[in-house]
Order: sequence, then structure tokens, then C-alpha cells
Amino acid sequence: MAESWATLGVDLHVDVTRTGSGLRRGLTDALREAVRGGRLPPGTRLPSSRSLAADLGVARNTVADAYADLVAEGWLTARQGSGTRVADRSVVAPASAAPRPRLSRGPVHDLVPGTPDLASFPRAAWLKASRRALAAAPYDVLGYGDPRGRVELRTALAGYLARARGVRADPERIVICSGFAHGLMLLGGVLSRPGPGRGPGSGSGPRSGSSGSGEGVLAVESYGLDVHWDLVARTGLRSAALPFDELGTRTDGLTGGAGGVRGVLLTPAHQFPMGVPLHPDRRAAVVDWARRTGGLILEDDYDGEFRYDRQPVGALQGLDPDRVVYMGTASKSLAPGLRLGWLVLPPHLAAEVTAAKGAADWACGVLDQLTLAEFITSGAYDRHVRAARLRYRRRRDQLVAALAARAPSVTATGIAAGLHAVLRLPPGTEESVVRAAVWQGLALHGLADYRRPDASAPHVDALVVGYGTPSDSGWAGALEALCRVLP
Repeated sequence: MAESWATLGVDLHVDVTRTGSGLRRGLTDALREAVRGGRLPPGTRLPSSRSLAADLGVARNTVADAYADLVAEGWLTARQGSGTRVADRSVVAPASAAPRPRLSRGPVHDLVPGTPDLASFPRAAWLKASRRALAAAPYDVLGYGDPRGRVELRTALAGYLARARGVRADPERIVICSGFAHGLMLLGGVLSRPGPGRGPGSGSGPRSGSSGSGEGVLAVESYGLDVHWDLVARTGLRSAALPFDELGTRTDGLTGGAGGVRGVLLTPAHQFPMGVPLHPDRRAAVVDWARRTGGLILEDDYDGEFRYDRQPVGALQGLDPDRVVYMGTASKSLAPGLRLGWLVLPPHLAAEVTAAKGAADWACGVLDQLTLAEFITSGAYDRHVRAARLRYRRRRDQLVAALAARAPSVTATGIAAGLHAVLRLPPGTEESVVRAAVWQGLALHGLADYRRPDASAPHVDALVVGYGTPSDSGWAGALEALCRVLP
């Protein structure tokens, strides 16, 4: 029978049994097995003999003798002023433990787009902002609070987005979310339900890979991320591809095909991954479509801060805040691990999206929200973005120069902005280049990975190269490995 359970400082319970030799032997065996099996790792400090004896309800000498036995056997160490600790020796895995699988070697260089240079995260400035924000925060900020997020961050974002992106934002209509995917799930759930502002799509809509009657449709671009298309499907909407050409997504596709289009998901400032901005005529046309049909435009402004050779393209939301949801995150400008994003909502959707978020998820960290608010209002965010813009522009220029010198048959496109480039390859070479990249220790995606199965655009052999992903110290090696695999 178990005499007692004891917590030994590391939330690890030891089953002490009374054996024929008494409690001392039972305690000694239990502690030895805990160390042998790795449940008490080297360096773990054990409770004092007095404390453990009180927990177990035994004499202090019983615990002291058990400790002494294990010290003599080499399992524990005891030093004056340091207490009793687990000895630093090899841990023998229990016989029942399954062998650990050998980890395969990952890529040496990562050129997959979607992540900024994490080594350049502004740690010192972020820490300073965090300390200031926490010092000034009232106690009630640590409660559940408003499902829209902290008002400090919503206010800071409203000012920044108006100044830097031309967004017409009211803090009351901003909802903080934990990234783009979270925001898309919230909006998809709202759009999938019939109601005011869910444009049924008059007459027709884009191409679709499946049919359905009465099923809500969200039009999407021919190129993008399959994880976003899957998220749309999980909300009960059907996604369908719009045509694409050299001027970007063809918005005339909204008036041809099946009906039921309730909204359209676009990356108008810098199409992902092709890199072209939506033509001004098409920007006007898609807003006109939304006004005429009651449809909704979901604007993904995923890397709007990073432009190099052109004037910044303002947010589409500035043309009609009543028909456009502006979606932004800190994932490209700072780091995806912050899990901070925002939705700037039309008046008719603000209450419904807020209710949906409050009912399902409160998981946007308050301290990070307050830190980002301080980071923006102090000017640190602008300084960081300017420094990052210079860093990524240098890399973009080095990539273009390397292609001209070592792979003249490869053309870089979509490079006026953003953190990635599309490298046009000779016909029929995309798959072989991606295979060769694996042998060079290079994580690299072909354009085919981003193309919708129902896209009408002709196939183009190309690579999508995320030059923002490597660290400064790793960029030269990544560029060299890339050049070695290009035709």
C-alpha cells in the first residue's frame, strides 16, 4: 500500500511503499528509481530531510538515512549550504521507454517566404517598451477585458494605419486577433451566415471547382496559401479562384460564372506570391462591385510596410470603409510568434465579429498588446520598419545582381516591394530545380505550391524566394546555395 505521495520541488510525485525492510528501504528505492528513470534530472534540489519527513509523516532520521544511502551510491550529492541534489551522472532510461526516433537533418538555409529575419527582432527596444507599458498598466488590464482587445493598442493602430497606410479606422471598430488565420476564421464564420451585408452576388461569380446551391462563396486569388483556402472551407464557405494576368487579379471575374459570391479575399498592395499591385482600374472596379452587390472585400495587407522602388500603394479600405475589411498583422514587420493581428471592420460588422471573438477566443496576450501599443506610440515601430526596409532592400539588390551574373536565364519579378521575389525559370525546369535545392540543403518552394487547382491562368515555371527569411549572417550562404541550383 502507498503510504503517501510527496512533491519533491519539481512537481514529481514518488510512491513510497512499506516493504519488509521498512519505510527507509521503501523511500530509498522510490527516490533511486525516480533518479534512474530521469524523472528527477541532474541538479534537482530535494526537500530538506525535515520538510520531506513532515510531508510523509515519518521520522526525520528515516529520510536522512535514505538520503545518506543514495549519496553513498552516487545518486545524490550533499554539500553544506547547498542542500541535497541529484548527482550529475548519466540517466538510464527505463526499459519500458520507447527509443527516441532519430531526427532527420533539416535544411541548412531557409528561403521559404512568410517569415522575416527573426534574428533582427528589436529585442532591446521591445523590452524597453514592455517595461514602460507594464509599469503604467492598471491592475484591471490583467482581467479578461474587452474582446476587441486593449483600447491602447486599438487607438495606436488607428493613428498609425491612417498615417502610414491610408486606412480610415475608428478604434471602436478595430478587433485585435491572434494573426491573419484567426481573423479569417472570424470573418468566414460571420460571412457564412445569411444576413445583412452578406452580398448574394448578383448574377454571377468566379470559376469554382465545385457546384452548390445557396452555398456562400468567397472569391480568392489564383495564387495564394492553401492553408487560407482550407480555413475558408472550415467556416462553411466555398472558395473559388478569380483569373489572373500581368495586371494582377482580374476583378471582372466577379461578374462571370456561378452565383452566391459574398466576398472576395485580395492582397491588393502586393499580390502574394506574384508580387504585382492590383491595377488602379481594378481597385475601383472591385469596390464598385461591393457597393452594387452588398459584397465584402477582405483586404490582406500582409507586407504593406516594405516597398522599395515605388510609391506606397494605399490601402483599398480607404476607398470605402463600409465595404472593405482591412486585415493586418505584426508577423512580417516584427515576428509571427507575437500572434498579433487586427481587423478594421465596417460599422455593420463590428458588433457581430466582436461577439464571435468573445464567444470563442480571448487568447490575445494583454501584455504583448500593451507593449505593441507603446512600441508604436513611442516611434520605435517606425524606426524598426525603416531599418528593416533598408536591410531587405540590400538583400533584394544582392539577389538581382547575383542572378544577372550567374543565372542570366532567370528573371526576378515582383521585387518592387515585399520580402520575397518570384524567379521565372526556363519552361519545364521548376520541379528539377526544387529537387536540386533539397540536395543543397535549401528549403525552397516552387510557384506550383501556391497555385489554385481551379486557376485558369497558364502554368508558369518559377520559384518563390523568401529573401527576408535568413539572418544577416546566413544570407550570403543561402544566396550562394540558390545560385548553384539555378539553370
